[in-house]
Amino acid sequence: MLPLGYEVKFETIHGNGGDLQLRSLLDRQQFHDPLGEAERAGISSATWPIFGLLWPSGRVLAHAMVSFEVEGKRILEVGCGLALASLVIHRRGGDITASDGHPLGGVFLLENLRLNALPTMKYETGNWARSNPALGLFDLIIGSDLLYDRDQPRALSSFIDLHSAATVEVLIVDPDRGNQSRFNRNMAALGYSHSESRVRNLPDGTAYKGRRHSYQRSTLPAPKPDRPPEALDR
Repeated sequence: MLPLGYEVKFETIHGNGGDLQLRSLLDRQQFHDPLGEAERAGISSATWPIFGLLWPSGRVLAHAMVSFEVEGKRILEVGCGLALASLVIHRRGGDITASDGHPLGGVFLLENLRLNALPTMKYETGNWARSNPALGLFDLIIGSDLLYDRDQPRALSSFIDLHSAATVEVLIVDPDRGNQSRFNRNMAALGYSHSESRVRNLPDGTAYKGRRHSYQRSTLPAPKPDRPPEALDR
């Protein structure tokens, strides 16, 4: 149930392998915090509503997940907000955990699962500033529009590294924010290779300016030779 004091809207999201119904906040003016949750979470009144809106980059990420290989992978969506990409993966039967640091993230997710007649999905609080032992390790980590603050490249790269399995792929959609270069450098320093592709349109054809970043890393030990090293030298 949505806490009192908020206005919401309902919309049908197309282009994700089938329509999805989504409840979101009406606009960026929605802030109601009588219990002081925002202050305890370190979220300002200006940024508090951001989680509850569907942003263009979230649409791009969700569309990418329609055909992305997810079978056999443990997947984490970081800073999921309304978790549209997670809903797409969940509907496909993928092993997805949605995570966000906002106290209302889980509340909105429960309602959007109900609206789409989907079963329970895994959700955990994801705080980038500390360890989150309940999350564990993942084979695929995804996120969208996460680098709007100058402190986020370091915090996000460290969080991702803490929750990366031995072999991992990270997919981040970014609307060409200035902090993406710093994030790329941080990921490289942690041993991740990087490739990117430009995205010019949303799934409905609307113009979009951004990039899809892919990072990969494998820390598996090198295979042992079939014969002892001395035999190989003969």
